[in-house]
Amino acid sequence: MAMENSADMASGFAQRVDAMTLARAQAGDMQAFATLYAAFGRPCFNLAMRILGNRAQAEDLVQEVFLKMFATIRSYRGDAPFGSWLKRMTVNATIDQLRSQRHDADVDAEALQAQQTTDAAQPAAALDAWSLLQRLPARTRAILILHEFEGYTHTELAQMFGQSESYSKSILARALKRLGELVVHAESAPCPHRS
Repeated sequence: MAMENSADMASGFAQRVDAMTLARAQAGDMQAFATLYAAFGRPCFNLAMRILGNRAQAEDLVQEVFLKMFATIRSYRGDAPFGSWLKRMTVNATIDQLRSQRHDADVDAEALQAQQTTDAAQPAAALDAWSLLQRLPARTRAILILHEFEGYTHTELAQMFGQSESYSKSILARALKRLGELVVHAESAPCPHRS
């Protein structure tokens, strides 16, 4: 199908939902829900996977999001495109997941340092983008992805994370600096010793 090509996957949440499918879903039609899942399941999973970094957690989160969508779709009024509404629901669920793993926030700096030391012996894989993102703690990765790739503002991030704008700006600046250091280190480390 055309939905499987990379252009559609890149704009997955931007897909249009026809009014009939939406009306049927709001009336509880299971086939309409299946249609929505077929269209938006992959974009939900991709976003959850990028933020959470864990396949099983991302799969579970998609199920939770679609169950919540099933329960709340009657309240959808069309003020925003359906994909935007579902994307926001997915982002909120990932943030809730991160909050439930609050201990990650307390060890972010220590985790970054420990991971950098461990990764020093693996320069060949160091420039893979996914590997670089995986080296960031979950909340840091979430802020980076939501701001840089998903287009959320610092004001929106502050509201979502229950923090100040300076919190997300600081986390983002440190994440970008760390990623830059990891790239420079990987490019300049032909052997696993530190300079």
